[in-house]
Amino acid sequence: MTMNPVEGHFGDQFIEAFDELLRWRRDVRHFKTDPIDDDVVEGILRSAELSPSVGNSQPWRWVDVRSPEPRAVVKETFMRCNADALNGYRGERAQKYLSLKLAGLDQAPVHIAVFCEDGTAQGHGLGRQTMPETLAYSVVTAIGSLWLAARARGVGVGWISIVEPDDVCAALDVPDGWRFVAYLCLGYPVQVESTPELERAGWQARTDPRARYFVR
Repeated sequence: MTMNPVEGHFGDQFIEAFDELLRWRRDVRHFKTDPIDDDVVEGILRSAELSPSVGNSQPWRWVDVRSPEPRAVVKETFMRCNADALNGYRGERAQKYLSLKLAGLDQAPVHIAVFCEDGTAQGHGLGRQTMPETLAYSVVTAIGSLWLAARARGVGVGWISIVEPDDVCAALDVPDGWRFVAYLCLGYPVQVESTPELERAGWQARTDPRARYFVR
């Protein structure tokens, strides 16, 4: 592997390995219950902290959810929201939805709730006066970095989005001004796949990238 730190080019071998990491970074729903060493989790978070952010504001806030009480609330709100979502589908699509495993809450040993501190003074408002939503975009960028850092260490990540944000905030008793962005399950995957689970299940095929590329 070659790298020129001045020019910032990591070499073809590194680029190929990085593309392979992207290909194998999947949304994991089936976890082993084996624990993850604390130093591995800390290493993943340290890597995520290297993410860029608008105005260098670093607005992400990580909450390691270890207590059974908030975990139970998250599971309850997921079950309720999942049932509501099912009611929005009919026929074959509803059957497909029922067949999907959309959470790994019971098996994943590590749960991390991610928030955006909208009122952070860090960054002094740079870059977000006309687009304050860039704070949340920065948090999502950090989540993407966490996902890759976890996968590089053999750890899978699942993003649980079928929850009620207010319920999660209340269960975790986070400060006012913290906006809920994501609830992540981390654990070692039962099976490693390079093809997204929703694609394998026939929910949604991967479409031609050229359909999403425009020139003006």
